Amino acid sequence: MDKKEPIRLQKFLAQCGIASRRKAEELILQGKVKVNGKPAILGDKVTDKDKVFVSGKRIVMPRTKYRYIMLNKPPGVVSATEDKRERTVIDILPPELRRKGLFPAGRLDKDTEGLLIITDDGDFAHRMLSPKKHVEKRYIAQIDGEITEDMIRAFERGITFADGTECQPARLEIVPNSGGMSGIVTICEGKYHQVKKMFSVVGRKVVHLQRISIGNLYLDSNLPIGYAKKLTKLDIDAIFVGNIH
Repeated sequence: MDKKEPIRLQKFLAQCGIASRRKAEELILQGKVKVNGKPAILGDKVTDKDKVFVSGKRIVMPRTKYRYIMLNKPPGVVSATEDKRERTVIDILPPELRRKGLFPAGRLDKDTEGLLIITDDGDFAHRMLSPKKHVEKRYIAQIDGEITEDMIRAFERGITFADGTECQPARLEIVPNSGGMSGIVTICEGKYHQVKKMFSVVGRKVVHLQRISIGNLYLDSNLPIGYAKKLTKLDIDAIFVGNIH
């Protein structure tokens, strides 16, 4: 960050790997952020000369490059930085990939497998996860019955949950040679249990779910489940290739 160019406080916190911009805004509203000894408010701007504290801890803009990690997430592990009862995706990273400030960019349900990106770049996570950016996430869903043309059309129109929550239009394609029992689901959102709930609305239950891609970044077929590897800038750029939003 240029010392002479102030940036919004939530962007500063995101770039420091503290949280996404939205979560940073929540921290500010909760009174957990101080700038130069005074409680922060939304709209505050800072430079790296300012003293920023979150929950009493000084936050300094990192001088090292961000880290991006692909994890082939196994079932039984939660997408969180810490949990008192469960193993987290951070816990299973090999020591050589760990560093302070890492967090999962988005989440996969505890029993869902596949592609999960772990990073310390809050700005990147915000860009990737925002529905406004239209970054597609693809899943292979094995279900307890055949996929019908009516279901495909329902996904295209946009599923509405029982509580009134509306999903954006999604694509549902039958996996070849699966007997119609597996589908590739493409969404641009990440609502809680979204894919499972979408199938539930059309009368099907998901029995196995795996995320296979984010944008144009695909899960490495040579990366065993539970293993992780560093991503390159080209890998990260691939996420947004063709995304004009």
